[in-house]
Amino acid sequence: MLTLPPGTRIFMATAPIDMRRSFDRLRAAVVGMLEQNPLAGHLFLFRGKRGDRVKALIWDRNGPAISYKRLEKGRYKCPAGDAASLEITAQELSLPLDGIDFTRIRRLPVFHAHAAL
Repeated sequence: MLTLPPGTRIFMATAPIDMRRSFDRLRAAVVGMLEQNPLAGHLFLFRGKRGDRVKALIWDRNGPAISYKRLEKGRYKCPAGDAASLEITAQELSLPLDGIDFTRIRRLPVFHAHAAL
């Protein structure tokens, strides 16, 4: 279970990467692939080529931290799209980490009070 500071944004890379990457090569992927600042305190999630592993990289006060998870059965799925990454919520992050295929879950439309008037 990851506990994230308030205001932390979560970016999920849509293309799989080599899971042998460690701190420096993951940071390079954040800059090169995702076009984000790895020192901004946001969480960056990467899926392995086989789809059974994910790594998360986050800047933690005084240095980078990596979290790594492997599924014993099943595969992580990523929504299809043209973007290099997609921004997800903390609730959406918990779904794949719990083994739930969040690509099949549909979010209901958001209600806007000013539009209803």
